[in-house]
Amino acid sequence: MKPRQRTKIATLTFKREELLYDIGSYAYVEGDVMRTDDDHSRHQVIDITQDGNVDLVTRTLNLVHSECVEMMYPYTKIPCEKEESRDDQLKDASEYTIRLLVPDDFSKTTVTLLSNLVHEYMICRVLADWMKLTNPQSTADWQGKSEELSNKIRCCLNARCGRVRRTLTPF
Repeated sequence: MKPRQRTKIATLTFKREELLYDIGSYAYVEGDVMRTDDDHSRHQVIDITQDGNVDLVTRTLNLVHSECVEMMYPYTKIPCEKEESRDDQLKDASEYTIRLLVPDDFSKTTVTLLSNLVHEYMICRVLADWMKLTNPQSTADWQGKSEELSNKIRCCLNARCGRVRRTLTPF
């Protein structure tokens, strides 16, 4: 079986502004339905994208973006330069991009599905981390949803790896 050609590039771009809007919307609903009379606790959940908190969200978004790139490793691998270095300075990207080198027969519908799944995964991972700090009772829900999305992303990519052939046995 000859290997499939990989000559097409699919680029997934996630606008930070859109991610923050969706994160803020989910957090508002989460805070609004909280069963508490403590307005301070409620506002801690809701204020996820406000000035002092957005730096924590940005660091989490940066981490989650890196996780997504690594999750799609067979399609995203980029060789290291002769020397690589990184620092821990906060990088406030306006968008997060994932470039995939895909087989020639890769479907547009799969790219669309991946884009939607990754967007939602990034939001859920940020909310799971935020809820650990502000509303521990809902942390498991957000972690569960992010794990489910992670599995869907992997399944979506694994389904594209080609046919699985099983040898027939007489037994």
